[in-house]
Amino acid sequence: MATINMILQGKGGVGKSLVASLLTQHLLESGKDVCCVDTDPVNATFAGYRNFNVTALDIMNGDDIDPRRFDTLVELMLALPDETEMVIDNGAATFVPLASYLADNEVFQMLDETGHQINLHTVITGGQALPDTLSGLNSLLKAFNVPIYIWLNGYFGQINTNGKNFEEFKVYRENIHRLAALIRIPMKKKETFGRDLETLLTEKMSFQEAQESTLPIMTRQRLKMVWKEIQTELSASGL
Repeated sequence: MATINMILQGKGGVGKSLVASLLTQHLLESGKDVCCVDTDPVNATFAGYRNFNVTALDIMNGDDIDPRRFDTLVELMLALPDETEMVIDNGAATFVPLASYLADNEVFQMLDETGHQINLHTVITGGQALPDTLSGLNSLLKAFNVPIYIWLNGYFGQINTNGKNFEEFKVYRENIHRLAALIRIPMKKKETFGRDLETLLTEKMSFQEAQESTLPIMTRQRLKMVWKEIQTELSASGL
């Protein structure tokens, strides 16, 4: 049985590619064979990580997304060897067409029949993007009956409304039985840890590459601390 991890969120710029990179690093360090795919036709950030050997899937026909090209993605899923993990990063532009394709063609049902495990991952952020990311989560809950991992990214602001934390939100309380885990991306001081993470993301480096690089020693120390916290979150999630 192979496991397919698909990152889906309709709001752009909330950290989907970050989630894809963190998940990939965790799986690789856990000794897994990992196959990576990027379907974002606008910002193929995930494909920029050279050491992950990401397949950039061409889904465009001229200026338009061609849903039939998602057939290639399904073929890649079906061809996965047992015990392999696939991480698929999807852009905001592909959220609606890919979700529709998956539902209309009963792709998850077909993959389940072949013994593949499907995990959906979505990002919830604070600040102005909170309503949009919650809307994306609701869309996934309505369309699919598969485990959903929620990544809480507070970089853009605290994830709360009227003093209520995410665990008190209606969408969480009513669907807790369908949510596989909450994964919190550590929040640190932006002046130090934040700038170090920005460097890591800009350079498309893994945490391991950062430790082996010529980055300043305190930058490497802070990144080491952040990665340790992320690993703890991911280990607790059961992934």
